Amino acid sequence: MIDKTITSIADAVADVRSGATVLIGGFGNAGMPTELVEGVLETGVADLTIVCNNAGNGDRGLAALLAAGRVRKIICSFPRAADSYVFDRLYRAGEIELEIVPQGTLAERMRAAAAGIGGFYTPTAYGTQLAKGKETRVIDGRPHVFETPLHGDVALIKAYRGDRYGNLVYRKTARNFGPVMASAATLTIAQVNEIVNVGDLDPEVITTPGIFVQRVVRVSANVPVAM
Repeated sequence: MIDKTITSIADAVADVRSGATVLIGGFGNAGMPTELVEGVLETGVADLTIVCNNAGNGDRGLAALLAAGRVRKIICSFPRAADSYVFDRLYRAGEIELEIVPQGTLAERMRAAAAGIGGFYTPTAYGTQLAKGKETRVIDGRPHVFETPLHGDVALIKAYRGDRYGNLVYRKTARNFGPVMASAATLTIAQVNEIVNVGDLDPEVITTPGIFVQRVVRVSANVPVAM
């Protein structure tokens, strides 16, 4: 019988290894798998490359992982926010590497990894420092930049409900990067508010099929504020 449910955060993240590339869902705090990220912090792993839309907020989750010195590099679209002071301090001190990727390009690089394609051309970032050192070409009279796939060793995502097969549904904007990250990683770990019986999720609304998910752990039944 297929059963991907895990009873604790510690067991769910137990084999995340130092040096891994970890994809972390979330748009700010919406859809951020805070408990999973803090579970990784408790394992003591280090030298991580983090892929996330943001560079941490406040003192919890990704910000706590950064503050503990566990992250070597972060690849993100929006490193600066009103409460991204942990990242700001580390970056200004030269203690963390940063690769900025435009938001749409970030999502498409992960989708390319999931689709097994070798990359894609986009006009985004042409003529800026973000295109430095990258291949460019003119397509239909418009300059493009070649972007490579972005794979993850591990994806940490947050969903609303899941079943023991790993099928997931999300709640409103908490969906954001979760589906594409799940498909771009070797190991996907999902925290959910509720684990339901197989068959209780309408197949028409399942956003992430269980084939992309290896572990599901129930963290909280609290419903986040709608956004």
